[in-house]
Amino acid sequence: MYHFQVTIQKRPDSVSHDDALELDGRVCTPLSGSGLPAPMPMPVSFEQAADHLQELPRMFFEPDGSFVWVGEEQGQRWQVDGQLTDRDGRLLFADVKGSCPANQFDQLLAAFGWPAAPLIFQLTRHAVFLDEADFRRFAAC
Repeated sequence: MYHFQVTIQKRPDSVSHDDALELDGRVCTPLSGSGLPAPMPMPVSFEQAADHLQELPRMFFEPDGSFVWVGEEQGQRWQVDGQLTDRDGRLLFADVKGSCPANQFDQLLAAFGWPAAPLIFQLTRHAVFLDEADFRRFAAC
């Protein structure tokens, strides 16, 4: 089960890994670069992301881009709350928090153009950016 509070955005071309640091008892390698923190538009429009999200079972999506997605796996309930933000016809980023199994998280990311488009994850509480692999390790603990 993943647990998270992040802003998800498209990975800029010019990022690199900084020195490892410890966050909440977990070692992570944050990203830095000239493309951070300014978000780059994702390869999907707000409407495309909204259409994809609305197809997910037990997803409640509002026209303003807010959503709540609930489910249960192996007797354990989970919930993801989020907000989509767009600019100039493209999805710019998604703020999401909650918990869900990894396979459900993959379905959420698919709405944002993943896996074709690489994504980065800004940990809201720590204000650091992680690549997908580091984020998944962090969120799984």
